Amino acid sequence: MQTQFTDADLQKPHIREADRVLRTCVHCGFCNATCPTYQLLGDERDGPRGRIYLMKELLESRDDDDQVTKETQLHLDRCLTCRNCETTCPSGVEYHKLLDIGRAEVDRRVGRTPRERVLHLGLRKALVEPRRFAALLKLGQTFRPLVPGTLKDKMPAKPVDAGVRPDGKRHARQMLILEGCVQPGLSPNTNAATARVLDRLGIGLTPAPQAGCCGAIDFHLSAQEAGRERMRSNIDAWWPAIEKAGEAGVEAIVQTASGCGAFVKEYAEMLADDPDYAEKAERISAMAKDLVEILREEDLDALAVKQSRKLAFHCPCTLQHAQRLSGAVEGVLTRLGFGLTPVRDAHLCCGSAGTYSVTQPVLAKQLRDDKLDALEAGDPELIVTANIGCQTHLDGAGRTPVRHWIEIVDEALRPA
Repeated sequence: MQTQFTDADLQKPHIREADRVLRTCVHCGFCNATCPTYQLLGDERDGPRGRIYLMKELLESRDDDDQVTKETQLHLDRCLTCRNCETTCPSGVEYHKLLDIGRAEVDRRVGRTPRERVLHLGLRKALVEPRRFAALLKLGQTFRPLVPGTLKDKMPAKPVDAGVRPDGKRHARQMLILEGCVQPGLSPNTNAATARVLDRLGIGLTPAPQAGCCGAIDFHLSAQEAGRERMRSNIDAWWPAIEKAGEAGVEAIVQTASGCGAFVKEYAEMLADDPDYAEKAERISAMAKDLVEILREEDLDALAVKQSRKLAFHCPCTLQHAQRLSGAVEGVLTRLGFGLTPVRDAHLCCGSAGTYSVTQPVLAKQLRDDKLDALEAGDPELIVTANIGCQTHLDGAGRTPVRHWIEIVDEALRPA
């Protein structure tokens, strides 16, 4: 794709990056065939190719150009950032990088309505601090009838018991774990189950209590510098354990939420221009592993799991399109004896997409219901997934129960 940026424009880092991404696009339209919002709405501007043209027009225009409107912002807002288009694209267009630039620029130019500003700020403040979120969740559970339906559907009816979390200090092998921001409140058993399964494999988890939200929520709500500050804070929290030499050092940083994992793996790119953190961020990204990347390399016979439960696995977009780990969880579950039902259109997004199910509830509900129809077609006992956002979004429909896959593995462990 040809661009019309001036030399002065190209002195700006974000324009240089946008120019690089735009020039890789050959506007073939293959991306539209797998775009969930294009399939629902049938509007070129609600598919990747159309959005790329909108962003090209936006970035090439002057600040006072009246062609940049709320309509442009609407079509960019409707994008799930599922990155299905990147999996499909034959030219390797890094669409999500362009989208981050385009969204920040259109927000700067057009602004937000008071309602949108309140919603975005509320999401950022409520979700990113684990203690604050846990307190708000408890308040919501106490006064559940008063909570708006969009949020009520995502809340467990009552607090969830996480069970006993083993002390992993006795193991020579150590890993860090990103506890997350909303997962400890919504599904505390996920990380506890992870600790128990890894303990059975001779792996302990080194605590890093100062690590918090990965930064994705701020970053994708156009508060990109706030997101980078969270990245730096997490690096500072993890670094003492990483610096230890030899056997005392940690092997990896485990993520049980694939959305967080995808984001942490991009710390190196997003802090590449930071002289104080670029080198550390590169090491952090290299050490970041989704839980399935750890388990698939281990001797699973040591877990003594022999199961025949019938499951449907929903592979989150952040696992299959961002981390390119499609089929990895299914492979581990199959090795452990679980039966997996086929899922049609498994590449399509469920509609959770971070905060999308709150900011775009109508589209998110349509996508959720379509996804559940596909997951339930094989009549599974249970639906399992690998991301807390997908889990709460799908489970909120009140149909087949949805849980994290590691919890089901943990429940199947035979007594040691």
